[in-house]
Amino acid sequence: MKVWRVLVGGAVLVAAALAGATAWWLNQPLELAADTVEVSIEPGTAPREIAQAWVQAGVRASPLLLYESFRWSGQARRIRAGSYEIGRGVTPAELLNKMVRGDETLAVVRLIDGWTFRQFRAELAKAEALKPTTAGATDADIMTLLGAPGEPAEGRFHPDTYAYSKGSTDLAVLRRAHRAMRQRLAAAWQERAPDSPLRSADEALVLASIVEKETGTPADRGRVAGVFVNRLRIGMPLQTDPTVIYGLGPGFDGNLRKRDLQSDTPFNTYLRTGLPPTPIAMPGKAALLAAVHPEPTRALYFVARGDGSSEFSDTLAAHNRAVNQYQRGAARTGK
Repeated sequence: MKVWRVLVGGAVLVAAALAGATAWWLNQPLELAADTVEVSIEPGTAPREIAQAWVQAGVRASPLLLYESFRWSGQARRIRAGSYEIGRGVTPAELLNKMVRGDETLAVVRLIDGWTFRQFRAELAKAEALKPTTAGATDADIMTLLGAPGEPAEGRFHPDTYAYSKGSTDLAVLRRAHRAMRQRLAAAWQERAPDSPLRSADEALVLASIVEKETGTPADRGRVAGVFVNRLRIGMPLQTDPTVIYGLGPGFDGNLRKRDLQSDTPFNTYLRTGLPPTPIAMPGKAALLAAVHPEPTRALYFVARGDGSSEFSDTLAAHNRAVNQYQRGAARTGK
């Protein structure tokens, strides 16, 4: 009996010593192979695999000890999927708390107002730690994956800065941008002027994309939209270079020639009246609002002054004078 007590007492002392050593270890900085160590945890990853992943990434510790520390805490099953980064000085306890809180390391991709969908996809393709799951897909394929089969991709994504977990897919960012544009467009359409000649939210999106590409300074945006709305009302061609350029495709060399203006594509608004069949770029929120609620104006023409702003004219004669003043030597008018 005495021996039994000694054995039990010894076991208790050993357990206490182990518990004390573990508690001490949990609050000591982890040794790392580099200044920072990153791990991406997929949904459904087991705690033992998570511990192993940290060790493989550069945490110099026993994967078994790390796993047991997760398990002993009672929080192992609360670890959230995501991308995590730690630096020198982080303790095992802090590492676990970080994963339980879902305190992820995020990357960002910025999509610029006025970009085309081709530019959007190119930016996603080079974004940091973003899985390129749509690399071989056509634009039509992507729209089908997003639940919008048959919808043209151009202009259907809201330009913004999107934060994402490292290891996320490009399709996830596309889905967020597509949903955001739907919401922005619906909200803008609800604010349309009662006398707007636009017949649908889709037409508002098309016009907004043109306004986005034609506006050099924010102060002119509403008035540029007003010019195009005036032209739509009277059946006058929009005569806007950005639509012609879009219709020429990616082979356009940056120099718009007379023969380009005579090239009959669905986007040539010099040869065709009304709006082109699709947007020509991703319009921002301000361009959307300008399209549905343009600034009242009698102007039918505008020309770039060369400083980003535009000169507006009510008549062709006044416009020709403005062209001579601001773009002396220009061979054509009517913009």
